[in-house]
Amino acid sequence: MPSAVELTTLGHRIRHHRVENGMTLDELGAAVGVAGSHLSLIENGKREPKLSLLQEIARVTGTEVAELLSTEPPNHRAALEIELDRAQASSVFRRLGIAPIKITKGTSDETLESILGLHRELQRREREAIATPEEARRANTELRLRMRERGNYLPDIERLAEKQLKSAGHVSGALTHRTVSIMAEQLGFELLYVNDLPHSARSVTDLENGRIYLPPASIPGGHGLRSMALQAMAHRLLGHRRPTDYADFLQQRLEINYYAACCLMPETASVAFLQQAKKDRNLAVEDFRDAFGVTHEAAGMRMTNLLTHHLGMSLHFLRVDGSGAISRVYENDELPLPMDVTGAVEGQIVCRKFLARSAFEAHNRTTEHYQYTDTPAGTFWCSTQTGTTSDGEFSISVGVPFDDARWFRGRETQKRAVSTCPDESCCRRPPGDVTARWEGKAWPSARVHMQMFSPLPRGAFPGVDDGEVYAFLDRHAEG
Repeated sequence: MPSAVELTTLGHRIRHHRVENGMTLDELGAAVGVAGSHLSLIENGKREPKLSLLQEIARVTGTEVAELLSTEPPNHRAALEIELDRAQASSVFRRLGIAPIKITKGTSDETLESILGLHRELQRREREAIATPEEARRANTELRLRMRERGNYLPDIERLAEKQLKSAGHVSGALTHRTVSIMAEQLGFELLYVNDLPHSARSVTDLENGRIYLPPASIPGGHGLRSMALQAMAHRLLGHRRPTDYADFLQQRLEINYYAACCLMPETASVAFLQQAKKDRNLAVEDFRDAFGVTHEAAGMRMTNLLTHHLGMSLHFLRVDGSGAISRVYENDELPLPMDVTGAVEGQIVCRKFLARSAFEAHNRTTEHYQYTDTPAGTFWCSTQTGTTSDGEFSISVGVPFDDARWFRGRETQKRAVSTCPDESCCRRPPGDVTARWEGKAWPSARVHMQMFSPLPRGAFPGVDDGEVYAFLDRHAEG
């Protein structure tokens, strides 16, 4: 069944051709065998015409059925009326409880454009409002829970990645920059490395000229540029459109990251590697990382895609910054994690007893650290690797319930901790003597994160400044 917008556009095209032929509703109705009132309903998008009637209208008005069915408005006036119909049918407008404006022949184009300007601003403010930090956390939590139900596994994207790799001639080993370039060429794109990318964009794709612009950092090696190029290609392969809200934006980000991971660590080769490591009781994130030439974080996250579906293991993944805040998380093994009233975990402070935090105190940061942690939900084993970026320290942890630790290297560790979080006495409440010593005698000044005050989107894509991107493309279009 055609949508309301499609019927409205069809009605405008019929009216346009009727007027072009100097015919009234009754005259055209008589010529095609229907009442003028019936034709009026069709022209106003209130009724769907039969194909036989469309054929008669096309014959009488000297046009083609395909021309009548075109999705393009027939003229500027029709475009304005169609856009206003759409705006007045939107949930944003309906929630205001204001009666829609009835468009008549006497309504000038200037009036319609002014009203549409108000609607566009209303929609812009709505888009900005839905991407507040609170909305972002809610959307992110819903997405995390959906992926948990699926075991963090997306078979369609797995198959798509293997198909693209095979087409580019990739057989085994780490994915090379050259192969990534071939994959881009097969999609009609050239990879270009430039110094002046907009600060708000990781990459920019020029759809008109078939170019994907990337930063020049880390050339010729490294995992980052391959991943960014693959993510840019994934938008095209997965048929993404401009996100309608922040939840849609997050879903797209998850899918392009997933596709890049599938290409860098293909399912067939990765599962074979992991199954052999399990057979040898020698599973290790660092070995998986080195086998495919990716980052420790990428290897850990890829395990969340594959261990449950292919090896029957539940697990958890944590990226924690130097302050103890969780910046990235996945779990389907019931590890007790801190969360706010909305159920969001990201941004919450992880227990001090977890290795994800205590590993920052270790002097040796070149290898993984291991620990068993007793919690109210049972005992968990984990491996943790720490690192440093320009933004500060971070740790990457991958862990499993006690019974599955037997498959991992590091299972013999003697390091053990007890966490009773979310009990405040575990690690959040200072000892009584310390409280008595300092209560009322200390006044810390909290560090405020500026992102608390910033709405996430600045343009059509959350977090990206459209004006900056378009100016960038203008600079390079003639190059």
